[in-house]
Amino acid sequence: MNKFTDAATGEFYNKNLDPKWWLGEPLWVTAVNQGLKAATVYWPGSDVTKGSWTCPKGFCKTPFNASFPLEERVDTVLSYFDLPESEIPDFMTLYLDEPDKQGHIYGPDDPRVTEAVAKVDKMIGRVIQGLKERKVFRDVHVILLGDHGMITNCDKKVIYIDDLADWIKVPADWIQAYFPVLAINPRWGKDVANPDEKNRELVAKMNEALSSGKVENGEFLQVYLKETLPKRLHYSESSRIPPIIGMVGEGLMVKQNRTNVQECFGNHGYDNMFFSMRSIFIGYGPRFRRGKKVPSFENVQVYNVVAEILGLRPALNNGSSLFTRSLLLPFGLSTREIE
Repeated sequence: MNKFTDAATGEFYNKNLDPKWWLGEPLWVTAVNQGLKAATVYWPGSDVTKGSWTCPKGFCKTPFNASFPLEERVDTVLSYFDLPESEIPDFMTLYLDEPDKQGHIYGPDDPRVTEAVAKVDKMIGRVIQGLKERKVFRDVHVILLGDHGMITNCDKKVIYIDDLADWIKVPADWIQAYFPVLAINPRWGKDVANPDEKNRELVAKMNEALSSGKVENGEFLQVYLKETLPKRLHYSESSRIPPIIGMVGEGLMVKQNRTNVQECFGNHGYDNMFFSMRSIFIGYGPRFRRGKKVPSFENVQVYNVVAEILGLRPALNNGSSLFTRSLLLPFGLSTREIE
């Protein structure tokens, strides 16, 4: 979520650049902390100063400007390769906000999304051509990836919180987010002796209502105490996560009531077990095993892959070194040497 309230402190986050909100260690921070050079073009979070990373002028494009042409973003990254060899960054990121922008507005199946994908494809071609012109394409590692998929939401696929009123009333001011993840932080008041027990009762009553067959689309929402969420989601440890989380069915919306009718649009953030939420990963470069195809994997694996390529000691993370070894050749060996 781009906006949320810290369940423990009550502080509100809205794209805040204070490092206290950014608990993980990004790759550019890992690189700079260990003596390498990094550059970022609009990558989310890169304008947060953290560790040895100061978002240096000329190597950190900020603040984000959606109107800055994609071609110029590509050319900014390519210009780094025109620097003296000792000044070329070891790690670079390039963020393109398409087709996400069009997908949110029109939904993933709209022809305008297809046009946006075609434009991004041209930008990738521009990157490759620029690297070839500089005679470095065979020497660099290029990773193309997205952070999520997209699904269409429509008003016929809605679960209304007020429809649960015969079982339990959930006030609107308890709800931090409705969908694609339902986030609830109850405010029981000081007269409640055991808030945890009340939370358990709330979850039980909500699930009873949703499974009763009397709540429209109720079967597409499952409510959990955060500590009982499936472990594969890695979504229970932080104190910032509200105590009650609802897993919303693919493409479903949750609303408080039947006001504010909205036309179809696109969204993401649903359970990553849904194929529609998955994205792309393509790796090219000397260390990647040529022609290697791997099953779907979690994006948390990418950090270790890049760290290994750069020869960095990774910070603690949820990735696996076993996955990295399945994707990359051993250090010191490259695809060019085994061709």
